Amino acid sequence: MIKNILILSSNNTGHGHKSITDSLLEQFSLYPDVKVHVVDGFTLAGNFGLRVGKLYGSVTRNAKDLWKLVWEISLKKPSLLNDFTEVSIKDNFLKLIHDIKPDLILSVHPNFNGSVLNILEDYNINIPIVTLIADIVSITPLWADPRVDYIICPSKESKFKCLEFGVSESKLIETGFPVRQKFLKHINDNSGDYDQNTRKYTGDRPFECLIMSGGEGSGNMSRIASILLKNFNCRVKIVTGRNKLLKKRLERTIGEQYGDRVEIYGFTENIQDLMLSSDIAVTRGSPNVMMEAVACNVPIIITGNLPGQEEGNPAYMQKYNLGIVCKDLRKLRHTVDGLLANNAEKLNKIKQSQKEYLNPNVAKEIVSFLLSIEKKGDTNFPDDLFSDDFPKFWEIHKKISLSHNKKIVLKKHKNIKINQK
Repeated sequence: MIKNILILSSNNTGHGHKSITDSLLEQFSLYPDVKVHVVDGFTLAGNFGLRVGKLYGSVTRNAKDLWKLVWEISLKKPSLLNDFTEVSIKDNFLKLIHDIKPDLILSVHPNFNGSVLNILEDYNINIPIVTLIADIVSITPLWADPRVDYIICPSKESKFKCLEFGVSESKLIETGFPVRQKFLKHINDNSGDYDQNTRKYTGDRPFECLIMSGGEGSGNMSRIASILLKNFNCRVKIVTGRNKLLKKRLERTIGEQYGDRVEIYGFTENIQDLMLSSDIAVTRGSPNVMMEAVACNVPIIITGNLPGQEEGNPAYMQKYNLGIVCKDLRKLRHTVDGLLANNAEKLNKIKQSQKEYLNPNVAKEIVSFLLSIEKKGDTNFPDDLFSDDFPKFWEIHKKISLSHNKKIVLKKHKNIKINQK
């Protein structure tokens, strides 16, 4: 049985990779004999890697053309990015696996698939590698390296893309998209009466609207809020994520203009409470945000998406009737009118579709599968590559872990022995 797992994730490139990792940690906590080591893969490249990871928010908010260029490079020249990442992380990665000797490596970020496989092949280190895709439809070849042992696909669409990229179907495990338990808790709290206790909107009270855009707070939130507040009997909650400047600007404008009809939040760990108290969520096509809204049974209006990996998400949501798309904000009023017409018939049909779509056990099923994978026997590590000096990487990783609420994770999952060297 697999008992020692290394997860390569990311803390700074949005919040989705960390959220997926946390959803798995909740399930790993049920196995006290299993050790899970979570590492932000960008820390393996030292200070340079940290700077690259932290650029994500700024680039996705202010330089979408640059982000699109990176995506196109990943499509046409994935080996170029793999080789660059390999050179950047090799020394610290080898030190890392030599120290913890994992039975299995799970990657939940595309940068650390081909690069890690290259390193392991170069040094004849035989450790099972599994990739968990964090996107739904539009995936880069960086996710689909055919050399891995398995690729966990969160949708049929992502599985089909992996097949197009040349991955054997025997290596593809189709699941759903894993979300954290706090987004699912309301289902269990209903004591089996989830269908009967679903919050429906019938027009007899103010319409509760949630505006958000992933962990980085991108998107035209001010204009969206103004349209809703001017045209509907509604209350609006706005989540700006890590974008502190946007939060201050909205407080000075929308907040002062509409008073107690508006609540403005920064990055919050209790986003599920805001979702559960909302009738609709207006958001960017971020896969993590979309799937968490579905788990909370909140219909979604998608007003935009990042170029590249989010481009297929709006159509995906419409295909399964999980939400609707309104990229032209001039049509937002008409779109909301359509949802609320005939006693909110269309809105409530979306809610029903979300319930039929949702599998609340995805994270549990993924962890069960990972632990069922057979070990590849004893692994030989090239000791001559390492000096007695303890790598600076560990100090960097420790700081990053603490700065992203790792203490909370450790406290929450006491049975997990997470390596904090």
